[in-house]
Amino acid sequence: MLLNATVPLSVSFSCPEDFLIFIFHIVFATSAALVAGSVVVAITTTRSLRSQNRFIFMLNTSISDTLTGCSVYYLGLFDVQEGYPSRNGSFFILPSFLGVNVLTFLCAQIDRYVAVCHPFFYSRHVTRSVVVGTCAFCWIQTYATLTIRNVMPLSKSAEITAFGVMFLQIVVLTKLAMTVKLYVIARNQLQREAPSVDRDNKKESLRTIVFVVLSFLTLWGPSFVSILVRQFSGKGLTFRNEATNPFTIMARFNALVTPSVYVWSSPALREAVWRTVWRRMCPRRRVR
Repeated sequence: MLLNATVPLSVSFSCPEDFLIFIFHIVFATSAALVAGSVVVAITTTRSLRSQNRFIFMLNTSISDTLTGCSVYYLGLFDVQEGYPSRNGSFFILPSFLGVNVLTFLCAQIDRYVAVCHPFFYSRHVTRSVVVGTCAFCWIQTYATLTIRNVMPLSKSAEITAFGVMFLQIVVLTKLAMTVKLYVIARNQLQREAPSVDRDNKKESLRTIVFVVLSFLTLWGPSFVSILVRQFSGKGLTFRNEATNPFTIMARFNALVTPSVYVWSSPALREAVWRTVWRRMCPRRRVR
């Protein structure tokens, strides 16, 4: 339970590896919160970014990534085991930030697919309000399902968890198929378009989606395989806690990689992050 009076640390510091694990989680949590948080601040304070649908999706995932980074201060530094049975767990509240990310990625891919393949429909019907509502739905759906699962009896909760695993499999396969199809269609269209600002925005958006999905599949792949093995064989690797589970650590690493890809792939976002956050945190000394 999260409200236990004392929760032991995740490692016993009996060997050098324990120190490395503990330091890693501190560095990772801080880095993820700072990088993703910088993206959140940059988008929310820059009107030109807020007016574009793709940056609204980036904002939603970056909020989730910021919270994921902050959650590592608990999940990575203390002896926590989510699942059945749970030990010092958060009722899956903290790990579910990753679920919001997965759902948002899927919606962002669908958004880009419609924008590329059906531009006239997209410009008329996919407004900013629709995108904001979609992002809100990702949070509502994730935590409404989590609430139902937490109040249900254990047997029903296990059934909901199994359904969630199946849904995750469908999402991963859908993301992979849509990424390949979107890349092929968009590349052919961009080759036929004349150079323009809109063409550059589409190219930048496509590059961002491709790299984010590739990093997602790379980091989630081992965890996805582990889930499949447990589901079909009832066996699998077990770890002492969340801090020592490499599959979970890799999945959480998306919280740092994804906002980093955003900043790297978008010059406009990179400039906004520097102007609104990092330049103020690292002011240059005036030369007298």
